[in-house]
Amino acid sequence: MKIKTFYLLLFVMFSIQLSAQNLEKIAQEIKDEGIQLYRSEMASWYGTDVFIENYKERDNIGGYFSYIKEDEVPTCVFYSKENKVIGTISFPTSYEPRNSKLDLSVRDFTEVEKEYFTIRKAAQERLKTDTIFKFYNNVNYNIVPIINKNKEKKVYFLSGTNLNNLVLFGNDYLIDFNKDNSIKKVQKLHNSLLSFKIYDEKIGKTVSGVHSHVLEDWPFITPTDICTLMLYQKFTNWESYTVVSKKYTSLWNAKSNHLMIMKTEVLEKIQEDQKKRHPERYQEQEKK
Repeated sequence: MKIKTFYLLLFVMFSIQLSAQNLEKIAQEIKDEGIQLYRSEMASWYGTDVFIENYKERDNIGGYFSYIKEDEVPTCVFYSKENKVIGTISFPTSYEPRNSKLDLSVRDFTEVEKEYFTIRKAAQERLKTDTIFKFYNNVNYNIVPIINKNKEKKVYFLSGTNLNNLVLFGNDYLIDFNKDNSIKKVQKLHNSLLSFKIYDEKIGKTVSGVHSHVLEDWPFITPTDICTLMLYQKFTNWESYTVVSKKYTSLWNAKSNHLMIMKTEVLEKIQEDQKKRHPERYQEQEKK
């Protein structure tokens, strides 16, 4: 082998390895943020049930938000119209309502809670005026403030519905904040609203799903996608989910909560290779 060829081969191998490492890092960051969203939403889902069941002065409720404390305890906070905390629901062992701890004492926000309250309120006001947000029948926004481990402040908007047998992806947004809690950037994460049936009349119960991303700024699966998949896993029992863009394919294993991202062209080459190695399998699939 010539020296130039040898070094070229080394460079190509190094580039492939570096690309794989970068995608692995991106996948871990997306997964971590998706899980943080999921934990916050779970605290809100069940925290709301516990609070409403025990708090009778409904006209006094101003709003709520959830966050993960430093001791890793998911906590849902309800506040009054005078911006005082009127209910704190913690889930120290699980998200089972019977395991929650409810405190209905009135108090001021902690310093951390002030940050969550401030960015959530700013996001809620932006929702009223920014035309980037779209509204659909039977669809509501879940507003989820998070402050991640890097102290980055964000508010996600996820679309939800009370209709049965549907899982919604898309019509979701992200607001990034500066350190002083001023809005830095507002962006949409999907180009449209996508709905998937858990049970399809033609094929029965679905076992997986796929959708595509066309926005250049979001070529990978989003944290909101992962949050949605985890929230609805107990209803869908999906084994996997795939998000495809022009450059990348994101593969979510719902059983192990593992995320893998690879270049779409690489995946296509692997699939072509598998077709050549095992043509009988693909012939069977085509017949079906």
